[in-house]
Amino acid sequence: MAIEVNGKTYETDEEGYLANINDWEPGVAEVMSKEDDLELTDEHWDIINFLREYYEEYQIAPAVRVLTKAVGKKMGKDKGNSKYLYGLFPYGPAKQACRYAGLPKPTGCV
Repeated sequence: MAIEVNGKTYETDEEGYLANINDWEPGVAEVMSKEDDLELTDEHWDIINFLREYYEEYQIAPAVRVLTKAVGKKMGKDKGNSKYLYGLFPYGPAKQACRYAGLPKPTGCV
């Protein structure tokens, strides 16, 4: 599978995650979100950028429980809760946000 972003083609796996995380650019998230009928807001970008920083530091894509705690620690309890995160990423905050961020599928996600 593949997606096209700004005239470039990026390989994805069968679930839509980038084959090479180094290929990521913001346009990737835009294209993926449009496929999901989701318009990215500043709040979405806060989480996407947080995930990219988290991955850079820990070399792992966090599962939803870890993501929720980490977001709460950095951005406050109003954002570090399942209701807020699922409101932004209805297909699963860890899976969907990691896909938009160009990261691998989080460990423990089915």
